[in-house]
Amino acid sequence: MKIIIIGAGEVGYHIAGRLSLENKDVVVIDTDPAAIRRVSENIDAHTIQGSGSSPRTLEAAGLREAEILLAVTDSDEINLIACLVANLISPTTKKLARIRNADFDAYREAFQTQAPRIDTIINPEIEVVGAIWRFMSVPGAVDVGEFEKGRVKFVGITLDPEARLANVRLSEIPQKIGRRGPLIAAILRDEKLIIPRGTDKLVPGDVVYFVTDVGDLIETLEVFGKRQEPVRRVMIIGGGRIGLRLARLLEKNSISTRLIEKDAARCAELAETLDKAVVLHGDGTDRVILEEEGVREMDVVVTLTDDEQTNVLASLLARRLGARKTITRINSFRYFPLMPTIGIDQIVSPRLSAINSILHHIRRGKVLSAIAIKGEQAEVIEALALETSDIVGKPLKEISLPEGVLVTVIIREDRIIIPGGESVIHPGDRIIIFSTRQAIAKIEKILAVKLEYF
Repeated sequence: MKIIIIGAGEVGYHIAGRLSLENKDVVVIDTDPAAIRRVSENIDAHTIQGSGSSPRTLEAAGLREAEILLAVTDSDEINLIACLVANLISPTTKKLARIRNADFDAYREAFQTQAPRIDTIINPEIEVVGAIWRFMSVPGAVDVGEFEKGRVKFVGITLDPEARLANVRLSEIPQKIGRRGPLIAAILRDEKLIIPRGTDKLVPGDVVYFVTDVGDLIETLEVFGKRQEPVRRVMIIGGGRIGLRLARLLEKNSISTRLIEKDAARCAELAETLDKAVVLHGDGTDRVILEEEGVREMDVVVTLTDDEQTNVLASLLARRLGARKTITRINSFRYFPLMPTIGIDQIVSPRLSAINSILHHIRRGKVLSAIAIKGEQAEVIEALALETSDIVGKPLKEISLPEGVLVTVIIREDRIIIPGGESVIHPGDRIIIFSTRQAIAKIEKILAVKLEYF
């Protein structure tokens, strides 16, 4: 599979790195020589310094032979022009574009059905607001993924020292809780991903990933010592595009919202746009302002400025002043491993959201969706099992799946099945598969060749 990536920023760089490890033919285009040098020195990918909206550059990159074009620069306009030119040169190449400006929201369908005929439009800001909403609905989660229109949750929670499953082996969980335990797909311990077996213990501080039917979510969270608490009051720090989108969503759901923005002109715009949210002019890192605006009574404080240092400081201050929960926007991937050590667990990233949106559109086979979990060490993939597959019609324990791969859910019509070794996949079932990064290429081959017989 040949993939051309326009834009060597954080999104382009990380997508290129991931795909090159899966032995895909990757070409990266960017005008910035430093960005191109970073890719060529660290990633096994072809690089071209030039404009991704230039016909000559796209021809040189081999667009006519490419299956996918990803336009992920920081400029919506460049991404649109690149797709327009690509559509003229190679109409059969699948095009994905990152478009963030809300002014383009009303034209999404037109961009897909008319020139430039973009197959998939990715707005990471919409995805980030969705991630924040999911965090609000799942107490204590550091990762929340949804499948089957929200009916299946893939959740990562930090195991507290006082949790009753702390220092308990997986094989002992049913005895400990008096029933069948949740399906634990993975454990992240000291930034190292572990695919657990029955003899493995859950250790305080672990990030435990489990899969559950949404109807069992509250009961499963209680097993890990997490209790559902309603969100009634939210403070947003940062009134940019994401902050505005979130405030509108909270207003729609009748949640009391206070929004603090440093720029006076932007405050005026927000006050005119929002109906119920209280818009305040001030610095979200100012202790006096936070206390005056009742940060102690807030169920959630969400820090969404463009400066991640401001977001980290504001979140830490809000927690110290009594906020029940904080959600922090972080832009740079290199900061992710540091956040838990300073007490920040719930992180959202427009760039990571963009990567998650891109993933399932570049996977082979009948992949319906895909989510990269914390640390990008694994993916959770939703796929369709076809009659031609040799994984249907026999118990899972008899199927030789690659190491690091686990079938976590079978969705059959309206039934959600958490499988065991005796479970059988039927044609037409949707299956949710956990796969380590090392096994992605193998599972992708299974999905492309076995599930989708050529």
